[in-house]
Amino acid sequence: MELLQYPLAFIVTLGVLVTFHELGHFVIARWSGVKVVRFSVGFGRPLWSRIDRHGTEFVLAAIPLGGYVRMLDEREPGVVAPAVPLSPDDVSHSALSVWWRIAIAFGGPVANFLLAIIVYWF
Repeated sequence: MELLQYPLAFIVTLGVLVTFHELGHFVIARWSGVKVVRFSVGFGRPLWSRIDRHGTEFVLAAIPLGGYVRMLDEREPGVVAPAVPLSPDDVSHSALSVWWRIAIAFGGPVANFLLAIIVYWF
């Protein structure tokens, strides 16, 4: 039983860390007005996905060793799925000021730092 407990605990812990990290990027990106195309925890084949009212696809993927937040970017054509219509109000990542892009980049590490504070507090 102990043989399965450690790998399972590692995967769950890594999943929580990755989720909070990507959530930090996601929250700052949404706050800045960027169109977030996909929020994924894990890589590879999607096991579960859902599209919210903003057109963001939330994905839980097969390999739980990381994740990503894909934002609308004019330098990367064809990223948005055809099922997700774009509105004139959607902002791309490349159209933001440098300070907003820096804030989005720091959103993940800041979220992990806040998670560490919360965990130690408990």
